[in-house]
Amino acid sequence: HSHGLNRSSLGLNTRLSTPRFTIMMIRRIFIVSLISTATTAFVVGPQQARRIFPSSSASTKTQKIVYSPPLRMVGAGIDPTSSSPSPDSTELNNPSTRFGDPLSDEMKAFNKGAVGFLKRTIFDTLFAGRDYPRFYALETIARVPYFSYTAALHWYETIGMWRKAKYLKIHFAEDLNEMHHLLIMESLGGADRWFDRFVAQHIGVAYYLVALGLYFWNPTMAYNLNQYVEEHAFLTYDQFLKEHEDELKAQPAPQVAIDYYSGDDLYMFDEFQTGSCEVRRPQIDNLYDVFAAIRDDEAEHVKTMTALQTETELSNSHDDSCEVPEELLGY
Repeated sequence: HSHGLNRSSLGLNTRLSTPRFTIMMIRRIFIVSLISTATTAFVVGPQQARRIFPSSSASTKTQKIVYSPPLRMVGAGIDPTSSSPSPDSTELNNPSTRFGDPLSDEMKAFNKGAVGFLKRTIFDTLFAGRDYPRFYALETIARVPYFSYTAALHWYETIGMWRKAKYLKIHFAEDLNEMHHLLIMESLGGADRWFDRFVAQHIGVAYYLVALGLYFWNPTMAYNLNQYVEEHAFLTYDQFLKEHEDELKAQPAPQVAIDYYSGDDLYMFDEFQTGSCEVRRPQIDNLYDVFAAIRDDEAEHVKTMTALQTETELSNSHDDSCEVPEELLGY
């Protein structure tokens, strides 16, 4: 009691009996179940539900869903000339073909313009002349959509709609990669100012909600928007490398970067790099090498986001379609 703390001051109800607790939990579970049902009906809709749960009745022919023409297939391990899944097949390849629809060129242009507008109005204004805080904010925001994707995929799996662990694994690996980018920027002082952390974190929360809503509405839209975010990241780092090459090569690499790119634990480094059997192992000798590796990571994210907007079944160097020497796997 020396600090004036007790169970009552902490808001703990010591009189909550077991029967009351049980009733309270049942009520909460019931409310959550109602919300879950309503959310599913809202985000999926009747047409999407028919795609996910095809009817076996004779009336199915009268309710047949009209699908867009097959999209071009790309990526390692996929034969572009092979036949596409039939419209009635339940074995559609990825989240975009399972739950989404292709985007028009106008919508893609809108997404690209929206990312460019935010870059000019926020990043070019608030972080002008301050590269490391800018990169810290960029990496804080860049990892957010992968949280949203995994949350949505967990939701579909939990309620029995669809399960494909490969995409959970890919998005989790992408998040781990962006997390290490963030740790690198923090080690360089990018998060030293409270204002920079405030801006980056609040934009990140907003983007999480936007990405989650878009993913439920149309995963293709969520992937397309993030494609342009990752393109912006790639171009930002590429320009930074060109403008500061000599300066960066004269500075040592942060230990967190050396540990990530050259350490024994690769943190699923190979899993987020899709569409190729080539194994990347960046050589980290100085700060220039660090930013070159980060830039190349962003290019991999762009490639994955682009492929996920097609009927591609993604592959990487850990898939059965690739033969990788064991000494390069790092496991």
